[in-house]
Amino acid sequence: MRFPRSSGVLCHITSLPGEFGIGDLGPEAFAFVDFLQAAGQGIWQLLPLVPPSACNSPYSGYSAFAGNPLLISPQALVEDGLLAPSDINPPDGLTADPSKVDYEAVIAFKRSVLRKAFDNFQASDHPLLQVALDQFVAGAPWLDEFARFEALMDHFEHSDWTQWPIELVRRFSDAIDSWDLKLRTEIEFSEFQQFIFDRQWKRLKKYAGERDVLMYGDMPIFVAHDSADVWANQDLFALDMFGKPTLVAGVPPDYFSKTGQLWGNPQYRWDVLESTDYSWWTARFRGALQQFDLLRVDHFRGFEAYWEVPAKAKTAVSGRWVTGPGAKPFNAARTKLGELPIIAEDLGMITEAVHELRDELGFPGMRVFQFGFDNEDDDFHRPCTYTERSVAYTGTHDNDTLMGWYRNRHPNPNAPDPLDSVVTGDEDVHWQMIDSVYQSASDTAIVPIQDFLGLGNDARMNMPGEANGNWAWRFQSGVLTDEIASRMRAMTESSNRMAKQPAAT
Repeated sequence: MRFPRSSGVLCHITSLPGEFGIGDLGPEAFAFVDFLQAAGQGIWQLLPLVPPSACNSPYSGYSAFAGNPLLISPQALVEDGLLAPSDINPPDGLTADPSKVDYEAVIAFKRSVLRKAFDNFQASDHPLLQVALDQFVAGAPWLDEFARFEALMDHFEHSDWTQWPIELVRRFSDAIDSWDLKLRTEIEFSEFQQFIFDRQWKRLKKYAGERDVLMYGDMPIFVAHDSADVWANQDLFALDMFGKPTLVAGVPPDYFSKTGQLWGNPQYRWDVLESTDYSWWTARFRGALQQFDLLRVDHFRGFEAYWEVPAKAKTAVSGRWVTGPGAKPFNAARTKLGELPIIAEDLGMITEAVHELRDELGFPGMRVFQFGFDNEDDDFHRPCTYTERSVAYTGTHDNDTLMGWYRNRHPNPNAPDPLDSVVTGDEDVHWQMIDSVYQSASDTAIVPIQDFLGLGNDARMNMPGEANGNWAWRFQSGVLTDEIASRMRAMTESSNRMAKQPAAT
């Protein structure tokens, strides 16, 4: 893929303002599209939209295919005639701190709202919605297993699926049939939520497309063990006969961690996947590319080689590098789906072999401004070195905000500071750094919304390695002013990034 010169903003749905405790697919999302259009931006990058399974992280979902019901708009449910306005009055305390998501409160509120909408749907006559629901269910091959898993997960109070009755762990067909009957209503509730999510998402995506704003999604390479994907496809993962992982994912020890990182996701059995012509991966790519216009594949280096750790290990030290499947899953998908508009997240411990695989597949990689100025000898991530076939960032969801990073830098006092070539004064420092990314040769430039707003590290989205307090930041209504939009648009025009649509070449 080759993308024309363009730019966009990284902002997860949860970070949008609104009265229901969390950003959602309602009016504020449409308003954000309007802001992007006014600011001359052609891309809205999001974090994964999957339902989170742990610590509210969108990178640890209990399905690789489903949508997060917390993102469903209560207002849109009223518009669809499923709720009355009085049904969506937020309880006291839901937005006590509008700058942060209180996930516990939001989950309780959204769950009750969605349940009432579902009960109303079943009790009343909604012929058009029923037809649309039936069509959605028929066209979503992943939904049957997901809805079953979610209903069982709720029934067993979110215990690990390996703790369920052994006949369910081993997926005996008579047990599946019996539980399907027992949990029929809960399975239908799960299907209903996914239908509503899909319906609202498609409205937003259509609205964005009409305004020349592309939706740019994110796909983690690994999936959570406690997920519908692993439970329903146990032969594709490194598990024992009771469903427990035998080999898990992580990264080796490095400068940042003496014991490495132990992620715990079960490793794929790539030999089994290859025997199916990577059909599960093709289905995953198909679903993602129906949902998004562009797709970032997280931890791309894992396709070249991955760090494999015995599941019983306490740290990642005892792991080893194992050769990955390379280009095979992507080529299998291309055969069935055509060209893949994918960006490779090629950050971290990257070897020349990873770059070669990325280039073989024709995917642009990533450059991150902050990385270029953490070490005076590292110029790969400095804007002056960016290549055209790349996507340039000021920072990612895992980094501090640009100004938080800038204020906490400790450049070598005995050497020239390379950042002096970018920042020439104390005024509008974040705009100077953003402009250097925009003026770079990279075909695409993406900037987190926090950086356009010049916010400090209290607006950080994620602190890797910290289990709590992440994924909660929200911006406030009214902060995206006409002045900011005008300045963004002027910068986009001056850097020749007013392109409309990426296209394959």
